Amino acid sequence: MSMPIVPSFGDGPDEGGRKLAIICSKGNLDMAYPGLILANAALGEGIETHLFFTFWGFDIINKATMADLKFSFVGNTAMHPPGRFGISMPQILGPVPGMTAMATKMMKKQIADLEVPEVPEFLELLSASGAQMWGCQMSADMMGLTMDDLYEGVDGIINASDFIEKSEGAQLLFI
Repeated sequence: MSMPIVPSFGDGPDEGGRKLAIICSKGNLDMAYPGLILANAALGEGIETHLFFTFWGFDIINKATMADLKFSFVGNTAMHPPGRFGISMPQILGPVPGMTAMATKMMKKQIADLEVPEVPEFLELLSASGAQMWGCQMSADMMGLTMDDLYEGVDGIINASDFIEKSEGAQLLFI
């Protein structure tokens, strides 16, 4: 009988510590939380964690937008009312004025009910826990943003090559 092959994730006694690199590319409310939650979980396990904010993911760390991220169910065919599985929201309602505000309010309430912090507080928690947060240079240039525009816990604005270097050997997640 052969022994099973178990992959190594760099956390063995003779190896360096684990690293996680999360690329946050979307700035919608429902796309901000997966990266933040995964980063928090990794930090809780003692894993070196890097977040790289690019394109619309910059909204998560932009002081002007981070507290006001929106959720829209346009294009999300899985959207359903809370607790009402099997009943999907008709896509035709998505573009109706006020629907994004209603969906955002509903999602923010659900998140608050679970005692999950809002995005600015979550960033503060991650920063205090040792997460390394990076803005993408190309995205910053495209959007006309500088470090002064970003959440103060962001470590810097770097190019893609620098991020690849910093996250060498890391498990990579693209959100």
